[in-house]
Amino acid sequence: MPTATAGMPAEKASAILNEFSRRRFADSIAVPTGDEKVRRELRRLGEPITLFAEGPGDRRDRLREIYTQRAEAGGEGEDEDLEMAEGATSGEDEPEEEFYTEGSQELLKARQAITRYSLPRAAQRIQRQEYESTIPLSAHVAHRSAIKDKLSGFELYGSQVAGDRPISITRFSPSGELLAAGNWGGGIRLISIPTLEAKYDLKSHAGRVGGVSWFPGATLPESGVTTSNVNFASGGSEGNVHLWNLEEDSLKESKPMAIFSGHTERVCRVEFHSSGKYLASAGADTTWRLWDVTTGTELVAQEGHSRPVYAVAFNIDGSLISSGGEDSIGRIWDIRSGRMVMLLDSHSAPINAVDWGTDGYRVLTGSSDCSVKCWDLRAVRESTSIGAHTGGAVTDLRWYKGADADVIGVSRDVKMEDADESNDAENDDEETYSDDRPLRKSSTFFVSSGTDRKVKIFSADDWVSCTTLEGHAGNVLSVDASRDGRWIASGGYDRSVKLWSRDDGAAI
Repeated sequence: MPTATAGMPAEKASAILNEFSRRRFADSIAVPTGDEKVRRELRRLGEPITLFAEGPGDRRDRLREIYTQRAEAGGEGEDEDLEMAEGATSGEDEPEEEFYTEGSQELLKARQAITRYSLPRAAQRIQRQEYESTIPLSAHVAHRSAIKDKLSGFELYGSQVAGDRPISITRFSPSGELLAAGNWGGGIRLISIPTLEAKYDLKSHAGRVGGVSWFPGATLPESGVTTSNVNFASGGSEGNVHLWNLEEDSLKESKPMAIFSGHTERVCRVEFHSSGKYLASAGADTTWRLWDVTTGTELVAQEGHSRPVYAVAFNIDGSLISSGGEDSIGRIWDIRSGRMVMLLDSHSAPINAVDWGTDGYRVLTGSSDCSVKCWDLRAVRESTSIGAHTGGAVTDLRWYKGADADVIGVSRDVKMEDADESNDAENDDEETYSDDRPLRKSSTFFVSSGTDRKVKIFSADDWVSCTTLEGHAGNVLSVDASRDGRWIASGGYDRSVKLWSRDDGAAI
């Protein structure tokens, strides 16, 4: 029995310890992940399938509590639910069983296509990294130090009210000419950069816009869109994903070109695959889903998280996807096989954002525990933890993916003095270097936003905060950086979108 310490009675201390023990026992009980399985189990136990205003996560917690109470009551060992609880606690040394769900032919073809797409890109990325390793370290240090020095010059360029409700998501188009700002009222405003003038107002979602993602290479119609009719996607609280085209008539009527339905709760984030053929969505129904953009087919409804999934992101090769959510656990999945390849399990609060670096093996996670963590896929471990927003949750983060982020190959023969002449359409997939200076700027820094009302810029070399941008009157809910590094945009609870740039107005 604990003794009374620091003025706490022994009985109270004992009660606290017992409660901790009870919670550990409850966490060890195996509970179905899918909401349908939870409902079936509640029905089998004679309990209400759902209570008023109860969501999937609440329903799963209630089932866990029922298991715990029946196990504590004793004398009901014949019940299958108690056997399940006993098996979860006594079989700690037994390996967890994996289970597989038979996939469709469409999923098989998609995985084959993703494999054919990703393997050459991975090979070219590794070739580039091998070449970069031959460049003197002093050249790398000088190059990246020059970029880091420029990051301290960012300041407020302009501010504009972008909706009647808080701004939940801000994303630059690949061309940098537009900024999409989604809000809690279900609207999306397309804003011209750098004037911050509203170009279009879309009202299609029934509630909060959780995610916006631009199609790879999407530009304004007048700039010429030849790769796809899709320009961007959005997700809303009604559980639908909308695909949008920047044609004048479609935007004026707020009419999406396609609607993907499948999530039973709100869509928290959407993200295009680098090929543009697939789209991932993270949902509050504890799943993330993979869609075929062309046919609208739902290819995967991936379970694995026990609570709402808040974020998803593809790596640059297109072979892996990371997810994170309210259960504080991040996961990396190989979408070519469907297997989980790495667990990101050191956050102590929900993960609100994930993003991959362009090197293909580093992924960032931002959490409500105020930290940003960097995970190294090669070492299969957490490599860095940053106290990013002290006193505030990290709501969003984005690696800087420069114009060279999509450049995969490397030409060993092209010199700096020949770069302008050789940088034509035939060499779009090649990156040029001099003998002593790397040109690559992508993934040299990242930006984050938080409930401390700040936007921060961090160097990706020493993970030091280079600049803190202040100006929002409330929580900052989203942040993004343009591909040329000239602009940073943020949106927040004060309903405004703020545009930040360097004091000299130049690109990084």
